[in-house]
Amino acid sequence: MIAEEDKAVTRWTATGTHQGTLMGIPPTGKQATATGIVIGRLANGKFVESWLNFDALGMLQQLGVIPTPEQPG
Repeated sequence: MIAEEDKAVTRWTATGTHQGTLMGIPPTGKQATATGIVIGRLANGKFVESWLNFDALGMLQQLGVIPTPEQPG
């Protein structure tokens, strides 16, 4: 985590097993890892705004619901 003035930035990695519906996709039982960055703006000691960016495409490819470039479509 890096904090400067009224912003805090965190780079994160999450790993899990797809056991429930995710974005309308039924459970696959497969494991996936996703990485991302969240930027938050603070005011009066509280987060008042945040922006999130994460590798959703990579996660969905790991779950097998979107083919990777090496896989035939």
